Amino acid sequence: MPTRLALTVALFTLSAHAKEPALGATTFTVYEAFLSPAQEPGEESEIPKPLEKSLGATAPSTPRESRKSRGWGQLRFTKDLSRAYVDVQIEGVNAADILMFHIHCGAPGVLGPVVVDLGEAVNLSKTLAAGKLSLELTNKNIVFIKDMKGMKPGLPESCPSELGFAAQTKTLASLESLAKKGVLYFNLHTKAHTYYGEMRGQIYAAQP
Repeated sequence: MPTRLALTVALFTLSAHAKEPALGATTFTVYEAFLSPAQEPGEESEIPKPLEKSLGATAPSTPRESRKSRGWGQLRFTKDLSRAYVDVQIEGVNAADILMFHIHCGAPGVLGPVVVDLGEAVNLSKTLAAGKLSLELTNKNIVFIKDMKGMKPGLPESCPSELGFAAQTKTLASLESLAKKGVLYFNLHTKAHTYYGEMRGQIYAAQP
């Protein structure tokens, strides 16, 4: 039988580790990425021929090693996984040339489908004119891209909530699970670098 002292210690330990449920909406798990052209898996000149018409560049492109574009992005999930917040800074890019900005699902060096369209609610060229972007995300921002504009039909809509299974990502909870695995990335697309992208940043847990 537990002694009175043992029960007192157990109750004290439980109380010390108890959490207020409301804290789940105001405390965060944080992931970040540093964007660079070097992370793009190919040059604009290497775009597959069948996709040149729909996804080819409409401005002269520059080799990855010669581009000056750089960026930083942060993805913060509330611990109750009801909200997420995106904060981005970019430099070396003419905002007027920006076409799309996404969070994709894919391992490093691999092209993958769009999971979040960061241009859905804002005009990217205007918003990024100052080099910064901040957005709040909810479950409704998890997008399902039915027409990938010529991408291979084998690519899934959105992204599997568990790699290797058919069930799709539908919630911020499953998005955060993918972030833990390191299989999300930011990708900025411009007129000169439309298919692979201007610069890319694999998202990982933020280091203290």
